[in-house]
Amino acid sequence: MNSPILQLLVLAGIAVFLILRLRSVLGTRDGHEPSSEVAKAQSKANNPRLHKLEVIEGGPDRDITDHVPEDSESAAALAEMKRAEPSFGVGDFLSGARGAYEMILMAFERGELEEVRDFLSEDVYASFAEVVAIREEKGLTIEADFIGIRDMTLANANFENSVAEITVKFVGELVSVVRGPDGEIVEGEPSKAKRQRDVWTFERIMGADDPNWRLVATGE
Repeated sequence: MNSPILQLLVLAGIAVFLILRLRSVLGTRDGHEPSSEVAKAQSKANNPRLHKLEVIEGGPDRDITDHVPEDSESAAALAEMKRAEPSFGVGDFLSGARGAYEMILMAFERGELEEVRDFLSEDVYASFAEVVAIREEKGLTIEADFIGIRDMTLANANFENSVAEITVKFVGELVSVVRGPDGEIVEGEPSKAKRQRDVWTFERIMGADDPNWRLVATGE
């Protein structure tokens, strides 16, 4: 086999591995390219030398302690998640959660919940759908443009009976305008961004074949 063909096969194998790695974070997500933060997290997770040093030296798992205090209950829960599913990474999860936040939030604003139904629990979907239905009954439409996430922190983690729950605080920024039946603006300004604070809890059964983390609770 000549060298060019061998190089193509190697590159194809790497591409397949990266696709499977991204799917394991928050399921399939179309239209979102990994940011530099995702690349750094994946590089750390896939570098066997880093894992070897942590094990030999017995030091703290930076993938955990970079996000929660070392002696906290959340740190213990995250460590249990990693033992239950060795491919799980906190940095990878948060990178996926960042993309999921934008995807779910904008689907809600547009009233297109079917696009994200696989990422929502039944209760959250029903709650979102009720709000969308009320807007439609009143003839209201929303024009929204997502600007970005200004802050994101891991607030809490819990692991019990193979069920993992991770709560994340988001501060997002977007432009949102609500228009009435005749197109008049009833809320918001087209050129003025607003910040939105959300506290979302994601849940998943560790070790399950389903790779999706689902949004099971929302708050402020």
